[in-house]
Amino acid sequence: MKQNNKLNLYISILLIFVVLFIFTFNFLNYDPIYGYDAEAHYEYVEGFFAMFVPNLSDQASNEITREFFNPPLPYVIPAVFSYFCKNIVEVENEAKYCQRYYGKIIQLINAFVYLLTLYFYLLTFKLITKKDLLNLNLIIPISILAVNYKTFSMLRGEPFIIFFNSICLYYLAKYVSTDFKLKLKDYLIFGLLLGLMGLSRQWAFLIFPAYAYFLFPKNKIEIKKNILKFLIYSFTIAFFVCSWFYFKLFFEFGTFTAFNMSPKNFNLNNQPLDFYVLGKEGFINLFSKPIRPNLGNNFFGIMYSELWGDYWGYFVFTSRFLDIGRNQMFIGDYLGRVNIVSIIPTFFILFGFFKSSSFFKNQSRKKFLPYLNFIKLASLFSIIGYLWFLIKYPEVPQGGTNKATYMIQFFHLITFSSVFYLHYLEEKKNKIYLLIMVILGSVFVHNFSTYLSHF
Repeated sequence: MKQNNKLNLYISILLIFVVLFIFTFNFLNYDPIYGYDAEAHYEYVEGFFAMFVPNLSDQASNEITREFFNPPLPYVIPAVFSYFCKNIVEVENEAKYCQRYYGKIIQLINAFVYLLTLYFYLLTFKLITKKDLLNLNLIIPISILAVNYKTFSMLRGEPFIIFFNSICLYYLAKYVSTDFKLKLKDYLIFGLLLGLMGLSRQWAFLIFPAYAYFLFPKNKIEIKKNILKFLIYSFTIAFFVCSWFYFKLFFEFGTFTAFNMSPKNFNLNNQPLDFYVLGKEGFINLFSKPIRPNLGNNFFGIMYSELWGDYWGYFVFTSRFLDIGRNQMFIGDYLGRVNIVSIIPTFFILFGFFKSSSFFKNQSRKKFLPYLNFIKLASLFSIIGYLWFLIKYPEVPQGGTNKATYMIQFFHLITFSSVFYLHYLEEKKNKIYLLIMVILGSVFVHNFSTYLSHF
C-alpha cells in the first residue's frame, strides 16, 4: 500500500510539471488575440474606463464593444495595465503595442488561477476522503480535458468562474462537515466568492439554484436553520457585490440580461432538427474530421469535439488564418482519432457521475451525500440552462454560440463528481481501478497535442 501511495505521489508531481509545461508552451506559442471574439474582448479592455467611469464618455457600452454585456472582473487588470502602458510608451499605435503585453499577463494570471483551482480541488478531496493532498484520482481526470488549456489561454470570464467555484466547493465541504455552524466571516467569505462569480460571467448564475437543495434533505431543525441562515446571508452579500453591474445593464438597455443578439420566444423549433439529432454524415465526420463546418449546427457533436479537441479552430489549429497555421490539412484526421479515443474517458466520467454515491455508503461519509447531490444538480442546471440559452438565441446554421468553453463549469462539475467513484474503486475494486487509471493515462498521452496550440 505504501508503494502505491509513493507511486501515486510521484506520478502526481510529474503530471503537475507536465501541466506547467503545457501552459508554458501555450504562453510562448499562442496569442490571446486569436481567441473567441478576441477583438471584441480587447475592445472591452481598451474601453473599460469609458464604460465604467461616470461622465468619461457619452458612448453607449454596446458601441464600444459587442461584448458589453460581460461582467467586468476579467478585464480589470489588463485595463489598468493598458492605461499605464499607453501613457508611458511613445509608439505609433500604443493600444496595439500594449495589447501584446497584457495578452501575456492574462495568460499568466489564467495559468496561476488554473493551478490554484487544482489546489482547492485537491484540498476538498483531502477533506472528504481523508487521503493525501496530491492525488492522481483528481489530477488525471481534470487534466485530461482539452477544453481547459484552450479556455485558460484566452481572455475570458469562464476561468474565473471555475476558480471561484473551486474555492466555494472547498468551503462548502467544510461547512457541511460542521453542520453549517458558521461565523460572520464565513458568510462574508462565501458571499464575496459568489458575488465575484457573478462578476466573472453570467454562466455562474446557472450554478446558484442548486444551493437550495441543501434545505431539502432530512436534518435536525437546528441544522436546517443554520443552512437557511447561510443561504440568506451569503446570497445577500453576493447580491451587493455583483448586482451593481446588472443594474447598470438595466438602466442602459432596459434589461438585466442584455446581450448582443435578440432573443426569440422559447420554442424547440427555434433550432432545426440537426441541432438535436446528429445525422449519418455528421456521425462519420465526428470520428473522422471533427472541424468546422463538418458538424453543421449539431449540439452534441460540436460540444463533444470542443471538449476533446478544437472544432472551431481557435487554438489547436486555426481555420481563420490558414497562411500562418501549422499542419492544417492533417489536424482534422488526428482530431477524429482523438474523438474515438475520448469515448473511453467520456464513458467513465458519465458512469462515474451516476455511480459516485457509492463512495458515500460508508457511515462516516454519509454526511457528505447532500454535498455530492448539490454538485450533480449544479451540473444539470448548468447544461439545461445553456441549452435554454442556445434555443432562445439560435445562431443558425453555423451554431457559433455552441462552445465547450462556455460550459467548462459543467465539465468540471461532472468530472469532479466522477472522481468520487474513482476513490470508491481504489478502495473496493483495486484491479479495475488500476486498469482505468492506466487507460486514462494512455488517453492523456494520445490526446496531448490537443492541449498545445499549433498556431
